[in-house]
Amino acid sequence: DTFDLKANAPKEFRGGFRPIETTVPGFGICELMPQLASMGDRITAIRSITGMNNEHSNVQSETGWSIRSLDSMGGRPSVGAVMSKVYGAAQTTERGTAPTFVDLSRVSKPGFLGQVYAGYQPDGTGRQNLTLNSSVSLDRLGDRRQLLSGFDNLRRDIDGSGMMNALDSFTERAVGMITTGEVARALDLTQEDPRSLARYGYPTSREASKFVLSRRLSSAGVRAVSFSIGGWDTHSQNFNAMRKKLPELDRALSGLIQDLEAHGKLDDTIIMMSGEFGRTPRINGNAGRDHWPRAAFFFLSGGGMRHGQYIGSTNRNGEYAQDRPVHLQQVFATVYKQLGIDPDIITLTDPNGRPQFLVDDRTVIEELV
Repeated sequence: DTFDLKANAPKEFRGGFRPIETTVPGFGICELMPQLASMGDRITAIRSITGMNNEHSNVQSETGWSIRSLDSMGGRPSVGAVMSKVYGAAQTTERGTAPTFVDLSRVSKPGFLGQVYAGYQPDGTGRQNLTLNSSVSLDRLGDRRQLLSGFDNLRRDIDGSGMMNALDSFTERAVGMITTGEVARALDLTQEDPRSLARYGYPTSREASKFVLSRRLSSAGVRAVSFSIGGWDTHSQNFNAMRKKLPELDRALSGLIQDLEAHGKLDDTIIMMSGEFGRTPRINGNAGRDHWPRAAFFFLSGGGMRHGQYIGSTNRNGEYAQDRPVHLQQVFATVYKQLGIDPDIITLTDPNGRPQFLVDDRTVIEELV
């Protein structure tokens, strides 16, 4: 119903929507996404994703792994957590200090890497703490840091859990973010031009704010932003739901691509999007689609990759990958390669002291690079 419509399939498979051509000949997507269709040269849809499991979780689309992989030691880390580990948990630029990784939806996990590399979650107390209280001067903040340092030196000698290292990391990031204020400003949508917000579809669509915030956080020095938008588990009345969801996605995602391009950042920013698995090709008795891990899609844009194409295809009814099957892990191998994190070389040490490759299938998708 999105990037791999089957207009010629029997009615119990093809659904209620027709494909429209993008600006790339032969590359059709759902009629409810005309803005994305108008920028077909800047997007890629992989229509033949394999290697997914029937797991109702974001883990596969954030890590490339099953939720069960290394589950006993915390699971596999997301792309953002891997970037925090490789690049450092905070970045300092001419604009100030920013966390490497921000998790806007509280869904991304650091896996076995631990909480030091978890995404910063800018909601509730975490959001409030970005603002320096008027009763606390910078000098007083410095005094508190010295006091904390004294306690840390006393406690570190008896701490065997590694938690003190995490607290040190959190402290440095927190102080840097509070004193520079760039991240707090990036999270303040009142600072955004209302015309820009409208281009994303905000405030009509509340989900659109996550797309805007991603661009603003990127401009503030954040290297990875993760978020989810819900409402896709349509076991009944799938097509009614899609008539609402897809135009919102079309507007917000195309707005993000246009905005990054206007700021000169599209080639430096990789946009990744997928569901947790595919949906059943055959429409069920409630006009819905159920879980179907045998075939799925992955959407990519930016990152200096070759776009303006679709890769692979499923059979006539969308049941399985027929041409150019692409394993889920190959997507991540390609993304890591583009990030300068070579999946053939880089390993992460798990809690048992064993090196773990970022993905097992490290084949790069040659059509993209």
